[in-house]
Amino acid sequence: MLSEEKLIMTSSPHIKTEDDTRSIMLDVIIALTFPLIMAICFFGWRSLTLTLTAVASCIAFEWLYRYFMKKPSSIGDLSAVVTGMLIAFNLPVTTPMWIPVVGSFFAIVIVKQLYGGLGKNFMNPALGARAFLLSWPALISLWVKAKPLADSSFPLLKSISREALSPDVIAAATPLAKMKQGFLPSTPMPSVDGDIVSTLRDMAVGNIAGCIGEVSAIVLIAAGIYLIVRKVITPHIPLAYISTVAVLTYLFPRGGNDPLQWMLFSLTSGGLMLGAVFMATDYVTSPVSKTGRIIYGIGCGLLTVLIRYFGAYPEGVSFAILIMNVCVWAIEKISRPGRFGVKRFKKAGDTK
Repeated sequence: MLSEEKLIMTSSPHIKTEDDTRSIMLDVIIALTFPLIMAICFFGWRSLTLTLTAVASCIAFEWLYRYFMKKPSSIGDLSAVVTGMLIAFNLPVTTPMWIPVVGSFFAIVIVKQLYGGLGKNFMNPALGARAFLLSWPALISLWVKAKPLADSSFPLLKSISREALSPDVIAAATPLAKMKQGFLPSTPMPSVDGDIVSTLRDMAVGNIAGCIGEVSAIVLIAAGIYLIVRKVITPHIPLAYISTVAVLTYLFPRGGNDPLQWMLFSLTSGGLMLGAVFMATDYVTSPVSKTGRIIYGIGCGLLTVLIRYFGAYPEGVSFAILIMNVCVWAIEKISRPGRFGVKRFKKAGDTK
């Protein structure tokens, strides 16, 4: 008996793949686990507590919003987990536990769900939350020097004040704060008591003061390579972003410093690697075409350097990516490829 074979007609594009939102987000979560492990090693178990708080809050707010708005639940796509991890990675280990909860509410409800949910938000939810949390600058700017196999002096749930820090936990300025004044992190600042000198090795490995997910440049690069190999992201945006920062900081070093050293310290400090790998490459808020991605990455790099050099805030990654998020529509317009088989006419109305 012959079986009937049915011809299924579908509209273009005719793309068959086993990948879906959940599998993509799962790969991103695996990649984010690398810097999370380093954060636990350098800052202690409070890094994990902070991350779990942010993740649980994002999942809860997404479920509650969809439930009360009578919409199908979307927590199964794991995008809320990724947002929660990125929110935590943009905070120092000393952050009070209610801060990631507030940030999660802003990211999920305001930035994501009120615009229609995943795929319709015009800015990266985690970066939107990061910018909103700057409303409490004193609470999210208490930096401490990373310490290998960090001691247990950080309470897992209670808030941490500068006065409450144990004697062997040093409150420190981030390397970017020193560079803002024209000093290399490896150069002592005699005018600052308790100044901490950071070598390039410290910067690359992550033994520095900073947000829990941004300190280890090597691990973040490894995570980016994993995502590229898994074809979750393409290298266009990260390479364009990092290369632009590299070129500009090499050509225009501050404080008369050696150009090569200034460039290397600029690349390994702050949230550059975290932003270039995980946030600038967000599918929803970045261009689709290759040309558009390169333009987008160059714009992110240019704005990052401009903000670091001339802005009041030492870091420029978050604001640079957010600004470029709202420019994506223009980038898509100028980089849109022509439709196959359609002739471009030089003049409107020309039918020849």
